[in-house]
Amino acid sequence: MVLKALIFDVDGTLADTERDGHRPAFNAAFQEFGLDWDWDEELYGKLLAVTGGKERIRYFVENFLPGYAKPLGFDDLVAELHRAKTRHYTSLLAQGGIPMRPGVKRLLQEARQAGMRLAVATTTTPENVSALLRYSLAEDAMDWFEVIAAGDIVPAKKPAPDIYEWALCELRLGPESCLAFEDSRNGLKSSLGAGIKTVVTVNGYTADESFDGAVAVLSDLGEPGDPLRVLQGDAGGQDCVDLSLLRRWYGG
Repeated sequence: MVLKALIFDVDGTLADTERDGHRPAFNAAFQEFGLDWDWDEELYGKLLAVTGGKERIRYFVENFLPGYAKPLGFDDLVAELHRAKTRHYTSLLAQGGIPMRPGVKRLLQEARQAGMRLAVATTTTPENVSALLRYSLAEDAMDWFEVIAAGDIVPAKKPAPDIYEWALCELRLGPESCLAFEDSRNGLKSSLGAGIKTVVTVNGYTADESFDGAVAVLSDLGEPGDPLRVLQGDAGGQDCVDLSLLRRWYGG
């Protein structure tokens, strides 16, 4: 077997977008609509158990606002809030507020130079993906990825495997030809459900989650002189993840 493609989750994996990106963007949208809702860091950590921004808003209303009376057209309100949140998030990205996580750009460049196929599999919107890639990675970064599987193109979001299965279909590859990169338990369930071996890089919200089945669990992808920490698995003493290490994990 030959490793042919790398498939990346976005939020929390490519960049630590949740705490300092999506969360304040949600709050800005709530304020714009005259709502007194405020998602602090602790609350947002609980809301991350739900994948998808619109789904997260509904979950918040149903579980944290017992006295809230849903207005007529509540689903339309949720959709409008989410569009406003995306606008605020994109504005934040344009200001250079959210950098790539350690090792991400380096590994992507190495993979491209080696002719490795690249894809994205995420529940965030295509607009969020394109903005992050453009402003935090490179102006032409959307062209780095052959497939962008994002948003509502499948009905069931992570932890369902649907988004990865859609990406595999577009790549015309079987799961045995790919490696996935995730940062959360729900993401890992999704990629493993599609049969794809997965590397996990945790963040502050997911560090205490269980990642049974991952080929490795790491602090990040590491940089020369700024080594990764291995939380689960074996990196062979390497400071950072490169293609040689990925191929070893893939074949293991």
